[in-house]
Amino acid sequence: MTGERLILASKSAARRAMLEGAGVPFTAQVADVDEDAVKAGHDPADASGLAVELARVKALAVSRQDPDAWVLGADQTLAFAGGLVSKAPSLQAARARLAGMRGRPHQLHSGAALAHKGQVVWDGVDTATLKMRDFSDAFLETYLAAEGEALLGCVGSYRLEGMGAQLFEAVEGDYFTVLGLPLWPVLAELRRAGVLAS
Repeated sequence: MTGERLILASKSAARRAMLEGAGVPFTAQVADVDEDAVKAGHDPADASGLAVELARVKALAVSRQDPDAWVLGADQTLAFAGGLVSKAPSLQAARARLAGMRGRPHQLHSGAALAHKGQVVWDGVDTATLKMRDFSDAFLETYLAAEGEALLGCVGSYRLEGMGAQLFEAVEGDYFTVLGLPLWPVLAELRRAGVLAS
């Protein structure tokens, strides 16, 4: 323990699990930000930049409430067929999205930002490219039935750490990035900041 406090400004169970698994001491606090407003003011063609901007906004929102803590904000965007994909509002929408992505590649951009004393002191992003296999309609129905409404909390309507792994034929990039956090750069920055022992 270094004496420095870290707050994860995210409600993501996957991000919490990654930090816990890496032995990082932290508390979690959901950042109360208007993500739709941030997206509306951002170029939809710049999915990577949007992931970083959302991470920065979340880190700043929590840092302003607790300036002495180090605050890690994170977000993930999905780029597919030249556009930005958001979380599906219903299982019917998830079904249509997954059917449309079948047999084709997409990119996941995981952004992170570290704030301290109400200012962002570091940000970064990492990208992974995933190619879905040409799965059958029957498999898609089985998948949707097994995963249910939990998929509505995932930007691509899948969880690679679960049955969603069966949707893919190839993944290029870091596994942690796919889960929603560029973990290696984040850990390096936490060491530099003195949150973690070096």
